[in-house]
Amino acid sequence: MRLFVAIYPPDDVRKDLWQRLGPGRQGLTAIEKWHVTLAFLGEVSEECRPALEEALARVTVPRGRELRLRGGGDFGGRVIWAGVEGELGDLNEAVRAAARGVGVSPDGRPYTPHLTVSYASDDAVRQALDGYAGPSWTLGEIALVRVEPDGAYTTLRTW
Repeated sequence: MRLFVAIYPPDDVRKDLWQRLGPGRQGLTAIEKWHVTLAFLGEVSEECRPALEEALARVTVPRGRELRLRGGGDFGGRVIWAGVEGELGDLNEAVRAAARGVGVSPDGRPYTPHLTVSYASDDAVRQALDGYAGPSWTLGEIALVRVEPDGAYTTLRTW
């Protein structure tokens, strides 16, 4: 199964960004899927899942840390994202270390905290993200999420 560890911003934070980008705009990813990936873990066997969950349960989540969606960018001109303001590098490293400790190899790309809003190149979306500063929220929990064969996300566990 394909897994990742994520932070889900509260509904009001996602709705604020949705309004900024233009509800009904073609090409936006579904708002219920909007998340901030902490680490993409890739394929993980069902047998490894209990050990992975135990390792992630030992990660210290810095609850109370202030986060905010701000500005945006893109990867390769096509993946458009909203940036995340607030320190997440230490949590990313802790999650990756926990995964590696049980034999799971997380994605090794440099970490850029972001929330993907579109997989289609759209200058209007890029412009809407320019100067955007959403409402702040307090980090509360992280989630282990499975990517289903149809592309849907299922939260397996939260801490």
